[in-house]
Amino acid sequence: MLTILRRGRRDLVSVDPAGPDLPSDAIWLDLHEPTPDEIAFVGRSLGIELPTREEMREIEASARVYEEVGALFLTATMLVNSDRPPPAKSEITFVLKDERLVTQRYADPQPFRSMSARIERHGAGLGSGLAVFFWLVDQIVARAADVLERASFDIDTLSGEIFGAATNQATRRERPDLLEAIERIGRNGDTAARDRECLLTLSRILLAVAATDSLPSPLRKEARLRVKAIQRDIASLSDHATFLASKINLLLDATLGMINIEQTNIIKIFSVLSIVLLPPTLIASIYGMNFDLIPELHWTYGYPLSLVLMVLSACVPFLYFRRRGWL
Repeated sequence: MLTILRRGRRDLVSVDPAGPDLPSDAIWLDLHEPTPDEIAFVGRSLGIELPTREEMREIEASARVYEEVGALFLTATMLVNSDRPPPAKSEITFVLKDERLVTQRYADPQPFRSMSARIERHGAGLGSGLAVFFWLVDQIVARAADVLERASFDIDTLSGEIFGAATNQATRRERPDLLEAIERIGRNGDTAARDRECLLTLSRILLAVAATDSLPSPLRKEARLRVKAIQRDIASLSDHATFLASKINLLLDATLGMINIEQTNIIKIFSVLSIVLLPPTLIASIYGMNFDLIPELHWTYGYPLSLVLMVLSACVPFLYFRRRGWL
């Protein structure tokens, strides 16, 4: 689908690629899951060649940031469906040509979904494609911050549950499910890693915008100032993502350690029980032998006595281990 934003307007309008030429006052052309006809229409109208979906997925810097025929091509990775962790990733290409912006995408991230409502409120102040670009980047960075905040809150909550149960010696019913905790840790770690990747790709394309000569000269100074301000936000979020990753690693190691301790305790219980049951088993084995000359075999009190001996031989090691705190 191809929609455009015209200078001074407050709405995005759909464009038919088989219709008339592109309006001269169009400043933003948004290609969402475009058809070949729509891609050809935009390329013909602006005199550029848009990248294919396979080219957008390439990770080398030369394929993601380059200039061609007076246009700056920028490809970034964005989070999709970040409300349901772990979020997916999708590539989005920004093309700055003269005073126009082209966005080519095959997903619908939240910043793009909310743009229509934001344009209805504030869109009249957008005078160029560069302004729309920075507005979009601001929304993307804000969304990345929200994702990190949510992951950080979940990790803090999980940390309190795990370490609180360990220090307060909670009952088994009150203890957190450690396997579920590992799943939550993994989801948040994956989310933080993908969010940091998104921020790194944004930082790369912003540096290219600040260094390019393809923009009209009046816009270059404004671009450098905006890039500097957004880069500060990205740097702080990247530092927070790094800190969150280290915290996730610590929590994962602690959770795995607690699982190992629980497994060790279970093995210890079985070991103690086997030692407790060993003397009664020995007594029962002795009197279970098929020899005729066993003195107590025909004794009236032989059977009750053997039962008493088995009980006592089990109680003595049990009480000893209980006193030592092994049970």
